[in-house]
Amino acid sequence: MGGIMTAEPTAEPTAEPTAEPGFRRPVPPRDGYTVDDLFTVPDLPPHTELIDGSLAFASPQRYFHSIIIDLLVAGLRRTAPPKLKVVREMTVVLDRRNGPEPDISVVRAEAVTGRDQTRFDVADVLLAVEVVSPDSEARDHDTKPHKYAAAGIPHFWLVEMSGSHHHPVVRTYELDPLTKAYSLTGTHRDRLKADVPYDMDVDITPEALDAL
Repeated sequence: MGGIMTAEPTAEPTAEPTAEPGFRRPVPPRDGYTVDDLFTVPDLPPHTELIDGSLAFASPQRYFHSIIIDLLVAGLRRTAPPKLKVVREMTVVLDRRNGPEPDISVVRAEAVTGRDQTRFDVADVLLAVEVVSPDSEARDHDTKPHKYAAAGIPHFWLVEMSGSHHHPVVRTYELDPLTKAYSLTGTHRDRLKADVPYDMDVDITPEALDAL
């Protein structure tokens, strides 16, 4: 095992929203937003998350962010057993004040209820994956994995772009259910091979990205 991510709460600043034409930042309720608000407040920008009762807005993403998600989703789906589904950019409800949106989630197949579904309950999530972006680095490294661990998601991956050649690196973590902390189980370059939450073998070389 390697480094530990504890589940202790951290005081992270809330990211400033990205300005969009015609979008006015809503005035939050006195006690903050709830997950229900996340789906009823009108005209929220795509990929808005709820963190500790505050809305977190996404900035425009880098091309790397898009294609590494495509590559991992395709690789994960290739070997996923029928009892599991691989989904991208869907809200996961941790509690009434937290509804983050992992870049990729592996969920129980029975949790998929229809094509108009907008969220998953945390109890149905086996793996949450975050691709680090400049605007959300603190959330991706600290806030969100702490919350995923505290909520009991068994597996977490952190994906980053490394070096001048923009090489993908995937760090895999597993939850200790007693300490509610993630322990590093592997650092993967070129090839992502793992047996949890199921057997997989994904080519993550720069050449694989370029081939998309």
